[in-house]
Parts: sequence; structure tokens; C-alpha cells
Amino acid sequence: MAVVTMRQLLESGVHFGHQTRRWNPKMKRFIMTERNGIYIIDLRQTLDYIEKAFEFVRNTVSEGGSILFVGTKKQAQEAIAEQATRVGQPYVNHRWLGGMLTNFQTVYKRLQRMKELEALGDLSGTAAGYTKKETLQLSREKIKLTRTLGGLRDMQKLPAAIWVVDTKKEHIAVDEARKLGIPVIAVLDTNCDPDEVDFPIPGNDDAIRSAELLTRVVAAAVADGLIARSGRRRGGDEKPEAGVATDEPLTEWERELLEEPKKADEQQPAAEQATAQPTAEPTTEQQPAAEQPAAEQPAVVSGQ
Repeated sequence: MAVVTMRQLLESGVHFGHQTRRWNPKMKRFIMTERNGIYIIDLRQTLDYIEKAFEFVRNTVSEGGSILFVGTKKQAQEAIAEQATRVGQPYVNHRWLGGMLTNFQTVYKRLQRMKELEALGDLSGTAAGYTKKETLQLSREKIKLTRTLGGLRDMQKLPAAIWVVDTKKEHIAVDEARKLGIPVIAVLDTNCDPDEVDFPIPGNDDAIRSAELLTRVVAAAVADGLIARSGRRRGGDEKPEAGVATDEPLTEWERELLEEPKKADEQQPAAEQATAQPTAEPTTEQQPAAEQPAAEQPAVVSGQ
């Protein structure tokens, strides 16, 4: 069963790239065509790369690794937090602090500090043993730490891989991961550098629906890995909810792109039948010819 369908990618606008004047020539191999000054990404390749990324994430999580979800731009913040939380993975959806990976020991200490402040309970009033001014300072510190590090609350060690929406905006996270040898899975828009990513997924990193769809697919891979890790089998009726419903109709060229695989499937059986038919006809014609001589043979009279 496919992880995600061509229609779901089209409805979510995954195929829309940047304007032709804003592109990275290294992305040329992922571009299908250009429409109205905008590059159109080849979704056939996107489907193939999604399958590879899905398998990698699933295997990584099944072996005990974790995936860090990273997306601080507005279009991705909600999807990153929602999907990472759904599968129990760490995430960063606000500002990326330099050293979150390369200086994780310090970050881990700040996480412990955040938990200490949370253990104090409600800091809106005067906490036991603290003045009103100190309580206010502690409250502000708690809010700041929760906003920047809240998604990393349960991260005890470096992640096995990171999922990134918009590698240009999250270039610091990508650089830190590369320095530490941590694989990077990311959406690659037409202005990105594919050489920075280990598992690229060509697609639109600016649309909310696109970011949500692809992040949901990665979360589904994590869920599969967690099930495999726990030894339970996935139910036959379960599948990742990869699509995002929309009432907006597809354009004519988008429908043609969607119908091409169906036409290819319909033409293949017809071609095979046409090839097989000539070989079947001689067999039918040869049947009477083989029986005719047998009928004209003289009977053998016994006793002569």
C-alpha cells in the first residue's frame, strides 16, 4: 500500500516550487516544468523519495532511535508540534538555539532547570520561600524555557535523525546535524541545496497543507517503527492519514498528470493481448489439419 497518493500530493500543493528567478540549479533534476513563472516539482520523484524516507524512519525508530522534528516557520509550527507530540518525539517549532545538538550537554542542563521550575507549581502568586519579585523572575524564566525547549522535554540523548521543514531557514540545525553525522530528512523546495540532505523529499515547504501532509507521513513512519519496536503488528485497516481534504478542484494539467499512470496501466494489458493473439490462431487452424490425415489412413485388416 502506498504511503501517500499522487492525488493527495496535488491537493496539498506539494508540486508548487518557487518562482523561476529564485531557484538552486542543483534542484534541476527534481523539476518537471514551469508554469506561469513558477517551477513545478516532479511528483513521481517525490513519491519515490517519500517511500525511501518512510522506510528509513521506520527502521531507525524500530531499532530504538528517535526523530527530532524541526520547523520554526509559521506554516510548519502547528504541524510539527502536533505530529511530534502524537508519536512521542522531540520537536523544535520556535527559535532554534545554536548548540541544541552540538552542545547538547548544556541544553540538557537547561531542560533540568525547566523541570525544576515546573515542579514549583503555579508561579502566578508568591511561591513558598520567594519574594514577589523573585516569583515574577522565576515565572518569566519558566515561560521562556518552556517556549524554546518545551518540545525537547523528554529528550535524553541526541536524536538518531532529524526531520526538517525548510532547510534554508533551519540551516543552523542542518549544519549541526551534519557535523555530528546525524542523518537529515527534509522537504526540498526548488531554492534548496540537495547536497545538504541525506533523505530529500522534493516538495513545497511554504504551504501549510504541504508541510502538514509531509510531516504527517513522517509521523506515520515513526508510529510504524514504534509498533515494530514493541513487537505488535499493525492492524490491516490502519494507514497513515496522509491526505488533507480540500474542495478546490484540480486544474486540467494537474488532472492529466494524475491520469497518466492510469492510462499506462490500461494500455499494458491491451498490448499484451495483441501480442499473444497471433500465436493462438495457428494453433486453432492446425487442429483440423492434424486430424485430417488420421481420418484418411487405410484401416489395417487383421489376419492378412
